[in-house]
Amino acid sequence: MAAPTEGLVPGVLEPAVVAPPPGEEGRLGRLRVLGGIWLPALLVAAIFFLCFVWPIIGPVPSPTGGSILNSNDPSFTPGHLFGTDATGNDEWSRLLYGGRASLEVALAVTAVGLIVGGTLGAFAGYVGGWRDGVIMRALDVLIAFPALVLAVAIAERLGPGELHAIWALSFFSVPAFGRLARAATLRVREQNFIAAARLSGTGHVRTLLRHVVPNILPELITFALLGMGIIIVLEGALSFLGLGIPPPAPSWGNMIAQGEGILSAQPKFVLLPSAALFITVVSFNLLGESMRARWTAR
Repeated sequence: MAAPTEGLVPGVLEPAVVAPPPGEEGRLGRLRVLGGIWLPALLVAAIFFLCFVWPIIGPVPSPTGGSILNSNDPSFTPGHLFGTDATGNDEWSRLLYGGRASLEVALAVTAVGLIVGGTLGAFAGYVGGWRDGVIMRALDVLIAFPALVLAVAIAERLGPGELHAIWALSFFSVPAFGRLARAATLRVREQNFIAAARLSGTGHVRTLLRHVVPNILPELITFALLGMGIIIVLEGALSFLGLGIPPPAPSWGNMIAQGEGILSAQPKFVLLPSAALFITVVSFNLLGESMRARWTAR
C-alpha cells in the first residue's frame, strides 16, 4: 500500500511549508507583540495599585511606629500578612510604602531626564553647529562617570533623603535621555516633512513641537520604561548604603540592609523586598522591550 503523500512536496520527504496569505504574517506579528505587552503592563499596573492605592482603601497599618510588644510576629498572624519586624512594624505595610518610595524616586528621576535631557538633546540635534557641540560635550562629561559612583558621591555630599536621591540620580538620567533625543532628532530632521515645514515659513520652535517631538516621543517613552527599572535598582543601592531614603521610612533598599544582619535567622526580611524589587524591575524591562518591539513592527 502506497504511503500517503498529502502535505509532502514530490521528491522531498518533508512537509510542505505553506506560506501565510499576503499581509497575514505582519498581522500575526503585530498580534504577538500586542499580546506580549499585556502581561507586563498588568504587572506594572498592579504594582502601582498596591503601592499607591491599596494603602488608602485597604486595611494597611502604618509602616512605622509599631509596638515592641508585637515584634517579630510570624507570617499570617491575624492583622499581619507577613508578620512584623524587630520593632513591631507590619512587614506587608513596609513593603507597600517602600515600593511607593522607590517608584516615586524612579518617576521623578525619569521625568527630569525626559524633560531636561530630552529638551537639550532635541534642541542640539535640530539646530546643530556649535550649540550642538557645547551641549553634547557637557552631556558626555556627565555620562563618562560610572552612574552608581556619581550618584553615591552626590548623595553623600547632599545627605540621605528622598529628594536628595532624586537629584543624585537625575545626573545619570539627563545625559542618557539627551543623547537618545539627539540621535532620534538627527534622523527626523532629514525627513521631507521637516523640509516642507521650513519652506512654508514655520518657526523653529513650532517645528520642534509639532513635527520633531511627536516623532521622537515613542522612542523616548520606551527608553523611559527601561530606565525606570535601572533607577529603581540604583535607588535601592543608595538606600542599602544609607545614602537614599533613611530609616525608619521604608524603602526596599534599606529594608534589605536592615534584614542583612539577621538573614540566617529571618530570611524573609531580605527575600520579600528583594523579590518585590526583582518583580518590579523585570516588569518594567519587559514592558519597555514589548513597546520597542511594537514600534519596530509598525
